[in-house]
Amino acid sequence: MTAAKATSWKTRGALIEAFLEMIAAERLAAGNTLESYRRDLDDFAGFARGRGTDVSAASADLIRAYLGDMEERGFAPTSQQRRLSALRQFHRFLVESGARGDDPTQTLEGPRRGRPLPKVLSQRDVEALLDRASAEAADETAPALRRIRAIRMRCLLELLYATGLRVSELVALPASAARGERAMLAVVGKGGRERLVPLTEAARGALAVWDEAKRQRSLLGRWLFPADSDSGYLTRQAFARDLKSLAARAGLPASKISPHVLRHAFASHLLENGADLRVVQQLLGHADISTTQIYTHVLEDRLRQVVDEHHPMARAVPAGNDRSDSDDERGGTG
Repeated sequence: MTAAKATSWKTRGALIEAFLEMIAAERLAAGNTLESYRRDLDDFAGFARGRGTDVSAASADLIRAYLGDMEERGFAPTSQQRRLSALRQFHRFLVESGARGDDPTQTLEGPRRGRPLPKVLSQRDVEALLDRASAEAADETAPALRRIRAIRMRCLLELLYATGLRVSELVALPASAARGERAMLAVVGKGGRERLVPLTEAARGALAVWDEAKRQRSLLGRWLFPADSDSGYLTRQAFARDLKSLAARAGLPASKISPHVLRHAFASHLLENGADLRVVQQLLGHADISTTQIYTHVLEDRLRQVVDEHHPMARAVPAGNDRSDSDDERGGTG
C-alpha cells in the first residue's frame, strides 16, 4: 500500500471515530447504538475502498451503488434505509466540521417501503406464557439450578409485560429495583432519559420471590439479574434464547416470541383496553409520538368495532341495498 493510501485509510478511520465521539457526547448515544453506527459506516468504508476512494470523498453515485450492492446482498429495505440514515448523519457531520464542502446524500432517496406493523401476541398467548413460567417457578421438585432459572424467567416476564421495557433496559436493572414495596420503577432509557413506569401486583410479587431466591444463593451485587458475562448481568441473547425455549414448552411457536414482541404486546394490549396513546408513549420511553403511532392500527380496529356495534346506521341497511331502494319499497314511486 502506498503512503498516500495508508494516510487516506487512517483519515477515514479517524473521521468515523470523530463522528461516533460526537453522537456519544452530544446525543448521549448508548453503546449498542454506537456499535450499530460503527458497523454501518465500516461496511460502507470497505465498499468505497474497494472502488479506490475514501468515505470523505464519496459521491452520490457511489452511495447509490452501495445501496444497490446492499440490495444484491439481500439486505431488506429497512436495513438499507438505516444505512442511508447513518450515511446522511455522517456526511452532515463532515460538512459541519469542515471536512468536506458538500453533502452527497442530499439528493438521494431511500428505498420505498411500507411501514410494517409490529408482531403482536394475543392476550391469551401472553397468559399461556406467564402461566407456564409460573408453573415452572413453583415446581419444588425441580433441581435447584433449574428452579432458580425458572424463578428468574418468571420475574423477567412479569416485569417485561407489566412495564414494556426495552430488553436492554430490563436485563440491566439495578438490584435496588427489588427493594421495598415499590409501586413505580425508575428506568434510564435511550439518550439517558429517565422515566417512571408502574409495577403491577404480579410484577412486585415476582420481584420479591426472585430477590429472596437470590439471597438464599448469595447472588448479591449491583445487578438485579447477575450473570457471568462481560457486563455482569444477563445478556439480551441469553434471555431471548431462554424465552423461545419457554414458549415452545408453553405450546407457542418459538418463532413468534422475542422480548421485543412482548414489548409490542404491552403497548397493543393497553391500547386495546382504552389507554391513551400519549400515556403509552411515556411508558415506552419514546421521545416522539410518531414512533408510538405504529400502534394506531390497534386503535383503528377498536374504533371501527365501536362504530359497527353502536352506531345506529351501521347495521340499519342490509349489505347490497342503498337507501333509495328502501324508500321505494316503503313509499312506492307514486
